[in-house]
Amino acid sequence: MHVRTFFVAAWLTMVVSCAHAAGLEKIVVPADEHGPELQAFVWTPCDIKASPISLGPISVLGVKGCPVVGDRLPLIVISHGHGGSALGHHDTAETLADAGFVIAAINHPGDNYADPSRAGDISVMVERPTDIKRLIDFMLSRSTYAEKIDAQRIGFFGFSRGGYTGLVLAGAKPDFHDPSVPCPEPAPICGEIRRNELPMQPLSQDNRIKAFVLADPLSFFATKQSLIVVQQPIQLWASQHGGDGVLPQNVAVLAENLPKRPEYHSVAGAAHFAFLAPCSPALMSSVPAICVDGEGFDRLAFHHVFNDQIKAFFSHVLRD
Repeated sequence: MHVRTFFVAAWLTMVVSCAHAAGLEKIVVPADEHGPELQAFVWTPCDIKASPISLGPISVLGVKGCPVVGDRLPLIVISHGHGGSALGHHDTAETLADAGFVIAAINHPGDNYADPSRAGDISVMVERPTDIKRLIDFMLSRSTYAEKIDAQRIGFFGFSRGGYTGLVLAGAKPDFHDPSVPCPEPAPICGEIRRNELPMQPLSQDNRIKAFVLADPLSFFATKQSLIVVQQPIQLWASQHGGDGVLPQNVAVLAENLPKRPEYHSVAGAAHFAFLAPCSPALMSSVPAICVDGEGFDRLAFHHVFNDQIKAFFSHVLRD
């Protein structure tokens, strides 16, 4: 599906939409033998009208401390991109929480906006899936939301490196030597790959995740064989222009190589960062590189369609 008429659809959506009602809390997943402490945000269904909350340069809609509405709720976990943030897809999280999902998003240690210390190291590509597995473990067992979550209905949203993370969790086997993935030599990860200095520990897979939404995933999965065990429903999004190491043709190849044809969306006029939440004026001023889209592309209008499509996909797969 090519998203070429989203402006009309977005207008219709905005006419009938109202403020999201999403409870919002910051949580901590304690360090354990599998990894360090994880900082996370959780959005939940809420009966109180949301209002703007300023979190640094990001403004979100939510209600702090709102009682969770509903039981046996589906859980969606979010994995951000290279140097990203747990808040990078807050509008998507707000939409899903308003629709009755519990959403949990972490800052991947060593590869986030506040701590990029290992963002250029191959080790984070191994640790990312384990981060998500630990997040799910915590949400289902020790979190205050555990009794509200249906452990049989778990979904995943991932952007860029987060998309790679989701594919690994689904069982895909990456080939870090894949020559189709651009890797400029000054980046430490490129030297590690060239010298074959790859981590030896196994990659984490998580069969509890029943459905995946992947936006412009970084793909080290160039062959059908690398994806052969991936059988879960997938909604796959590709920007027309790509960026940050993601090539549009690689996402198209991924769509062709998956054993089950994904629900595929190619977004005309979009570059890589169009999948991030629309920027506040403060974020636009501080990090313009992730906020400025190509001429004629309206990120706000696109996200009304993007979020509704994601909500429809997860509602169908995890509820119907």
